[in-house]
Amino acid sequence: MDEEPFQSSLPVFVVSHRGPEGWDQRHDPSLTAFVGDLTSAVEQAQATAGEKWVGVAGPNIAQQCLNLGLLDELRVELAPVLLGEGIPFFENLKNTPVLLEDPTVIVGDRVTHLIYAVRK
Repeated sequence: MDEEPFQSSLPVFVVSHRGPEGWDQRHDPSLTAFVGDLTSAVEQAQATAGEKWVGVAGPNIAQQCLNLGLLDELRVELAPVLLGEGIPFFENLKNTPVLLEDPTVIVGDRVTHLIYAVRK
């Protein structure tokens, strides 16, 4: 494998049913792959982050984290682009309704950032 699957100066935890083909952690010790156990991955990411926050990306992982009660905050980046395809972020939620607090709204150039605390 010529390139690493993800370049970051921060630790990255990848949750997958299998690791990337040809990937070797010795080439990038900041990237840790997990096979299947999301709760363990989040716990290890939190331990590594200490007082800093842990971000979760992708609709499938976000849905699983919401279902497991692992998210404290939900961030939505609203941009004026309609893609028309992809995985709906909130399609497979099991414990609905998920209640959110009033958003913090940050208006940017062609993007609005909405930050919601998840009610526990």
